[in-house]
Parts: sequence; structure tokens; C-alpha cells
Amino acid sequence: MSERLPVPDVQQDLQAEEVEAFLRANPAFLAERPEIYRILVPPRRVHGEHLTDHMAAMLEAERSRTRAIEAEMRAAVEAGRAGAGLGLRIRLAVLALMRAQDVIEALTQEVPALLGVETCTLCAEPWCGPADGPRPAGLRLLPAGSVTRLIGRGRDAVVRTSPSETALLHAEAAPLVVRDALARVPMAAGPPMLIAVGAREAGALPARQSVAVLAFLGRAVAAALSR
Repeated sequence: MSERLPVPDVQQDLQAEEVEAFLRANPAFLAERPEIYRILVPPRRVHGEHLTDHMAAMLEAERSRTRAIEAEMRAAVEAGRAGAGLGLRIRLAVLALMRAQDVIEALTQEVPALLGVETCTLCAEPWCGPADGPRPAGLRLLPAGSVTRLIGRGRDAVVRTSPSETALLHAEAAPLVVRDALARVPMAAGPPMLIAVGAREAGALPARQSVAVLAFLGRAVAAALSR
């Protein structure tokens, strides 16, 4: 196989004979750059085996592009369906939180089943309440600055396809978590908080079209805690 040659800057005054001479001197040039076939104009008639090969290569390049576009469209449709399914589950979870007497218990015990995930936890940075005031049961502590560091500055929620610090966020369920989602819990007072949702199946937390509904869940948790 010949070495791939660097593509020079296009010369506007390049002659057809020079192009032909270059291709004859580098017969593997087009074979090594199949994307070029997409912009070539096919011959009107087929004469001989080599022209047939070039037309076949051009057709295959176009088919490959079409297959790639179709695959991308299918992925978008599937992500949309998954996002819609998660949205419905989150609405059910919000209803459960609104009627719960113990919001944290409902969040950690009832919401995971409603969302079809493994775990859901409420996490907060260091508690700044009265020294003698008890920390709410079921609340996991995070180091200062963790909420912004994990979710990102200016963001309300994030889906992480390669979760980090899972033991900190998901405790004993950490080994089962293959994908997680984090959402801010925007309380009017108190330390920064987030909810951490961990799934053992990636499809339960689609990476596309789900951030908005997860942010809504975080706001719903804040509203429930503020009642």
C-alpha cells in the first residue's frame, strides 16, 4: 500500500494534464480517500472495468453517508422516546414527593422505583445550621464546593455516562451504578444541595433530552423540603 500523501493547497491554475499525471503516479490516492468520491461527477457511460470500479466506489461512498445519517436519525428518535419516558416517570415522582410526610424518606425509598433506577440520594455541602440542630436523617454530606464542581457552574443538572465519586454520592449502591444524573436542589436558605440518581442500566437515564426534566425534579425536591 502506498503512503498517504499530504494534500497541497488548491491551485486555481492547475491543468488537467497535471492532475492526470499525479493520479497516474499515485494510483492509490483515491482509494485511500473514499470521501472524495462524494464530490466527483460520475461518467455518463461506463467504458471498461476501471470506470466501473470508480462508479461503484462513488456509489458506496454515498451509501455510507446515507447509512450514517439514518443511524444518527434513529439514535435521535430513540433518545427522544427515552427522554419522554423519563419525563413521565419524573412527574410521578414529583407527585409522590408532594404528598410525602417525610420527603427524604420518599426520595430515597419510593422515588428510585418510580424512576426505574437503583438509587436516589439527597446530598448537601457542610451544614451551617445551629450547632445543636440535628442534620436531617438520610442526608449525605459532600465537601464544600462539590455541588458546583460536580454539576458545573451555571448548570442545573447533568447526566454522567462515566460517573465519578460514586461512593460519595451513592454509598453502598455505588458498585451497581453505571450511569448517574445530578440535579441542583435550589433551597432559599441552607447549604448547596443536589440529588444524585444512579442507574444500573444506561437506558434509564438517557444522555439526550433529559436534563430539563431532571432539573425540574431538583426544583420539586426543593419545594417539597420547603413546605
